[in-house]
Amino acid sequence: MSAPELTIAEVGHIVAKLKMYPYFDVANYVLMCQMVRDDSPPPTQGTEAPAFSRRHPFSSWVASMLMCFSSVILANAFVGDSPAAPFLNQRDLVTATVVWYLVNYSPFDLVHKFAKFLPIHVFLYCLKEVQRVHKVHHGVSHTIKHHPNAYALIVAVGVLKGAGYYYMRTLDRLIRGNWIPSKNEFLHPSLATKVSLLASVVFILDHQGLIHLDHELLNLAIVVFFIFFRLVYLVLGVHNPFGLLENVVCAIFFGGLVDALKRATTSSDKTHGSKSKEE
Repeated sequence: MSAPELTIAEVGHIVAKLKMYPYFDVANYVLMCQMVRDDSPPPTQGTEAPAFSRRHPFSSWVASMLMCFSSVILANAFVGDSPAAPFLNQRDLVTATVVWYLVNYSPFDLVHKFAKFLPIHVFLYCLKEVQRVHKVHHGVSHTIKHHPNAYALIVAVGVLKGAGYYYMRTLDRLIRGNWIPSKNEFLHPSLATKVSLLASVVFILDHQGLIHLDHELLNLAIVVFFIFFRLVYLVLGVHNPFGLLENVVCAIFFGGLVDALKRATTSSDKTHGSKSKEE
């Protein structure tokens, strides 16, 4: 007998009801610990010096835990809840610590190399994107219940839930002695911040009844949207698919067009001035 075919509605229902622990959470922990490891300052004593995690294991662990639980820490702090809440969950803390240890200290770096293998790396990020949608939706829904008309706050919490690790990176780098003031998420928003912002707005519109689509199908569409842009980022190297739209918006609404006209006028005046001098 052939297996029954699933409809899109049934797939949406399955995705909406997925439990994040353990698979999706572990994928997140692996990626966060790898991000900390890859971003750690290189040894200054020479190429034979041990890696940062071997020279400073405590700093590496603290930085990794902050990244693993960054979305909850920052979102809680933003709405007045306890930022220490994720560290009260012993199951998640122990799981993240085990992942950190394996990523940094497994024999012959097998775990790190295996997770960096492109097909595995892409698969981990697909799991991460499913979790990201879940976090954004949870953050938006939770904030709407307590602050139903504070739309700026709702969007901010959704962004922090979806891309909090990029905002935590400043503190993370400070702990590891690798703080770079000119590199932060406010100056250079990442793809994760942009898609989380869009998803937060969509979830708010859905909550207001302005989107006439079943919630589970909408959730599935956002998951597909997130995974698609992540694949474009990882496989094709397109880091900002919204670049053209951003340039047009900046040119129209943030003075870009006026600045271009000023430059054109100034260059034209200089050209006429030089011609008159020659005559």
